[in-house]
Order: sequence, then structure tokens, then C-alpha cells
Amino acid sequence: MTGSALLKLLQFSLCLYTVVAVIFTTWVYILSPISRQFSLPANVNKKTGHSAMLRFDTRFLQPVSLFQQPVEAFASELDHADSLDGYWTETWPGGFTNTEMVHLPRSQVSLRKTGYLPGYGIREETLLSKAFSEAIHPTRIIPFYFKASGTVDPDDVTITTLVTTNRFRVFKQLVERYRGPISVTIHIPLPLHSSLSSLPPDHPTRVALNSLHVLYASSPLFPKLVDVHLALSPFASALSSEVVASTVGEGGRQFNVWRNAARLFARTEFVMMLDVDFAVCTDWRGIVRDAVRAASSTPIRHLVRTGRRSQDPSQGSANTTEIVQRLREGTAALVVPAFEYVKQEEGVDQRAFPADKEALVRLAQANPPVIATFHASWAPGHNSTNYQKYYSIPPGSGAMYKVEQYQSAYEPYVITSKRVSWCDERFAGYGGNKAACLFELYLSGVSFYVLSDHFLIHQSHKYEEEARREERKSNRKVYADFKEEACLRYLYRYHREGTLHTERAANAREECKKIKNISKTASQLIDG
Repeated sequence: MTGSALLKLLQFSLCLYTVVAVIFTTWVYILSPISRQFSLPANVNKKTGHSAMLRFDTRFLQPVSLFQQPVEAFASELDHADSLDGYWTETWPGGFTNTEMVHLPRSQVSLRKTGYLPGYGIREETLLSKAFSEAIHPTRIIPFYFKASGTVDPDDVTITTLVTTNRFRVFKQLVERYRGPISVTIHIPLPLHSSLSSLPPDHPTRVALNSLHVLYASSPLFPKLVDVHLALSPFASALSSEVVASTVGEGGRQFNVWRNAARLFARTEFVMMLDVDFAVCTDWRGIVRDAVRAASSTPIRHLVRTGRRSQDPSQGSANTTEIVQRLREGTAALVVPAFEYVKQEEGVDQRAFPADKEALVRLAQANPPVIATFHASWAPGHNSTNYQKYYSIPPGSGAMYKVEQYQSAYEPYVITSKRVSWCDERFAGYGGNKAACLFELYLSGVSFYVLSDHFLIHQSHKYEEEARREERKSNRKVYADFKEEACLRYLYRYHREGTLHTERAANAREECKKIKNISKTASQLIDG
């Protein structure tokens, strides 16, 4: 081969390499991300934008305001919803099999060492199975069954809640009252080893899905503000493996699994863990958003990582900016006090609930009282809020005060950073589940601050007393074991980090010494 021919070959090879490199770079860094952003999943109809499994009956798409439409009318819609026959594939939940990959980027060190290589991808379904591996199985989490289309402000407060199909009407009231972002886990009863097409029209699975579609189309606020995630499981109760026989089967009442799912998929920095049957009576969302904006220009120290804390606001230097900084860092939680009507029949209609603190206090201090603290018969649950102090602070003061007398059964409704500790998922059924969330939060170094101008009111309803009694009995032992394990885990963690004697670990030092079975071990670690 002559020198001229060799030169032409090298030039051709260089040009070919350049073209291939440009095409590859353009695809990887430009076209592929754009394609992933705008393409629809495989099971979505490209013309309609709806999933092949999730087509809507357009008769249900007329927006109706809750207060324009009587509750009875909405109930009638739920009761007489047309079947979704023909809208589903043959298998359930097989049609939800998700082939989407969650891509994990490579570290900068790896990139410098080896140059460009694609990151590792994990199937979303595999990642979720690990995330909820402590659930009672079989349980399947389907994120964003419905995804809200409204603009999300990262510094907003998302209500995270859980709903079973017998609470849809109350959930609609929560959506209409709050008018802010909501992330909800909804349990759908799932029969084992069955295809949807084999189920009769009145089967709980079909009834539940029909009702969910009616609900979501019943108000324009749902598609604008509400992200819906499904929890699919066949269990009728927490203490039984009985297959669900009616629409009120509650999937083993895996409340903490469902709470974690709702929070995991929340799209804002702050979340409010709330039970669905509470009415939002005051605008604590607006207060928190304003406070976050006001504090945004103040430098935030990463106290969670270092273990250092600035002067405690409870010692005389309390101000909103400091507390909001701690809220963002994950070392503060804002308590919204909870109340309920003394007479159950008076607490049914949310439209009659007080809308400001002055009206609330008037009802609470009437003779006899019309409103009382929530679950007053179980004082440990909410008394740490210090309701007498709450009453003593004049309405409109905007004050926050610190919870000084924490105890391990305390289970207030709180606003936190999304990045605080998760709820322990071993709990199923009534009793201890929410208290466990708050206990671990406390051990992690979180302080509770009460919003003195704000409150929630429980909407009265009948309780399943027999189920609650049995499940509480079971969970009492579970909670005792959990407290011991959590204490030892945090004490050893602080010990290894060298932060055991810092302010961050003060809650764990104080609380863990109270637990009889581990008090000796705790004292040895703490006193060294």
C-alpha cells in the first residue's frame, strides 16, 4: 500500500470515528434524556395519553365541588358507578409490570479512573420490592397510579396520608379543604392467583377501582393536586390471613408501610403526616410557606451531620427563622394540636367546625365543653402538647413553643422535613404504629414545636372496637420490643460517631435510660 493510499485510509477512519462519536454523544447526552422525558410508557396509548389499563369513562370527568354537591349525591355516584369491564388487561396486577429503569450515576472518582461508562440501572419494581421488604407479603406498591398535573413548589407542605376504600368520601373533604399537594396511598384489595377478568362485577377489587376512578374525576382539585399510589394486598385484617370478602378489607392495616410510601413519593421538601379523617381548619400551610421563604436567605448549618446545635430556642432566643432552619435540617417538627367534639354526632359535619383559634377556645372552655383534646381518655397520646399552655397564648400571636415533657406514647400530627427517619414497618393494625414513627423521630434528635394559632379537628366516625382491642394487644408487645431496639441502635450509632454527649443525642440519652430492660446497657454507654 502506497503512502498516499494509507493516508486516505487514515483520514477516512478518522472521519468515520468522528461521525460515530458525534452520533453517540448526541444520543446519550441529548436525544436519550429528551426521549425519556417526553415518551409515554409502553402501556400508555399514544393517541389518548391514557394507560391501556386506565381509560376513563368521560361521564365522570365533569368537575364538581364538594360543597356544591351533597355528600349523598357523591355517595350515590360511588354506589352506582358503572363497571370498568373491558378497560383492563387479562391479568392484575400483571399489566402493571414496570420495565422502567432507575439509573444510578457513577462517582466522579470512577469517571476519572476509567472514563465514560454508563451508570448502573435497576428496575423500578426491584427497587420498590427492596424498599418495602418489611411489608406483610404479598403486598405490591404502585407509585403514581394517578399523578397530579399542578406545579409543585419544592418548599410547599404535602399532606401524606393513607386511605382505604371505605374512607373515600372523607378523603374528598380533605382534598377540598386543604387545596394543596397531597400524596396518598390507597389500599386496593387484591385476590391471590386471579385475573381481573375472572372476577364478578361486584368483586371488591372491581368495586374499589371503579370507586377510585369516580372519586378522582369528581373534583378538578384531584388531577391538579393529588398523587395517588396503590397498595395491593389480599389481607382482611392485621391478625388474619383471610382473603378480603368485602370493600372494607383493609389490607392488614399496614399503616406504616402506607405512610412511608406516601412520604417517599411526596414531591415537596416538607410533609404533614395526617390521618384522613382530620379537618384542616386553619392555614398552617401558608404560615409554614411564608416562614420558609423568610428564612431562605439565612445560612443553614448542617446540624444533623455534625451533631452541633445552636442555642436552644426554648432557652429564650426562640424565633421563627431558627425553628424553620431546624425544620429544613430535620431537627425540628411542627405540631398542629388535635381536637375532637365531645358528642360524636356534633363532629360529623366539617362545615360547622371552628375556623380560628378564638372560636375553638370558646367551644373548648364552654360549660360543659363542646370540644376537647383528641382522645382525651388516652392522655399519653397528646398531652405532651401542653394544651393549657396552648389555651393561654392569645390568638394571632404567631408563637411557637417547645414540647418540654415528651413521653414515648406521644403521637401528635406533625410537619417535618421529608428526609427524617422512616416509620417502622413491622406494625400492622391499630396501636403503636404512629407513636413508633414519632419515637424514632425523637431519638434521632428532633425537637417538637407547637403552632399556637393552629389546630385540626377529628371528624367523628364509629370505630371497629373489637378489631382495635385485639390489634392493640398484639402491638403492645411489638412496641415494647421496638423501643428497646431503636434505643440501642441510636445509642450505639451516636457512640460510634462520637456524638453521644452532644445536644443531638440528648433525647436518646434521656429516653433510653427509662426503658427497664436496657437501662443498664444504656447507662454503661452513656456514663462510659
